[in-house]
Amino acid sequence: MNYWGLIIKNPFRNKTRSALAIVGIAIGIATIVALGLVTSGLEASTETTLKAGASEITVSQTGSSNFDTSGSIDENRISDIEKLKGVNQTAGILRASADVSDGSNMAPGGGFFVNGIDPSQLSLMGIESINGSKFENGSYELILGKTAAENLNKSVGDTITIFGKEFTISGIFESGNIIQDGGAFVSLNVLQNITSNENKITYIAVKVDNNANVTRVSEEIADAYPNELSTTTAADQAGKINDAMGYIDTATWAISLLAIIIGGVGVVNTMIMSVYERTREIGVLKAVGWRSRRILGMILGEAIVLTLVAGIAGTIVGVVGVNVLLAFSSSFGSVIEPVYSTELFVRAFGIAFLVGIIGGIYPAYRASKLAPTEALRYE
Repeated sequence: MNYWGLIIKNPFRNKTRSALAIVGIAIGIATIVALGLVTSGLEASTETTLKAGASEITVSQTGSSNFDTSGSIDENRISDIEKLKGVNQTAGILRASADVSDGSNMAPGGGFFVNGIDPSQLSLMGIESINGSKFENGSYELILGKTAAENLNKSVGDTITIFGKEFTISGIFESGNIIQDGGAFVSLNVLQNITSNENKITYIAVKVDNNANVTRVSEEIADAYPNELSTTTAADQAGKINDAMGYIDTATWAISLLAIIIGGVGVVNTMIMSVYERTREIGVLKAVGWRSRRILGMILGEAIVLTLVAGIAGTIVGVVGVNVLLAFSSSFGSVIEPVYSTELFVRAFGIAFLVGIIGGIYPAYRASKLAPTEALRYE
């Protein structure tokens, strides 16, 4: 057996101990990879969502959440806001959460967002291209997002039932906004009628004039209706999302550090026991002319092999785990698409390599300092 053969074979002499060390490190690596895939997917989807749409300001009821599904704003506010200086165009949207069925099929997760809007204002929602046609005002027609169409296996001309009413799909759209593409748009007055939200909307999308300052217009809208309406600009949303992504990234690095510490302890324990068990063998190697640095390199190499195997196992578990989770979770599966990057996998294997170095240094140093005569007498 040559030098490199020993390095590859030796870590797995005691299979139980090696397996426990590999599992401990692999769990940490799997967590890092899984969090990295989800975080990257969230960043990509949010960036796409923020870029989609022509409106720069969202006006909502003060105190409401971003995903409110009820009519809380008087519809007259649409025209009132459009009269303000710097405002170019407005669109009122009523958002509702609906169970979707066609007799036998149910949408994954039980439902999706249905948005009521005037069809002439669809461009403010970033909907420019429709496979088919827009719905007509007052009709029981709708346009379905591409993601929702795929989930429900629907195409133009098919029908679906929402709120107990049958709607015909007049078109399929793709806006780039993952949440919108997982839902549908219908006529505003129809949705108001069937959800008992007469003359009410959930929020107002605002497009400003080309030479207007978005922040200033946003402040003027909020000042015009204090304690009633609040505004959010695309820049505000991007800032909040970036802050949230920063917290997740910090958590990922914290888990990486924890994985290094726990994995390092596991490797130290495994390699020290290996050195103790092979004391006589190491003495023979030194007696036949192996230098201390060669012994040190062998033990350190064995620790690195152990952790790299754990890195491969952890990466596979992390990738498979995320895909399985998203496949069975319609709530997140339609919103998050895992993003695979070289940087993520380099980080995972870099951490595995670092754990091997940290965990192997002491056992390797201890083995290299064994005196051949003492080691040969060891039982």
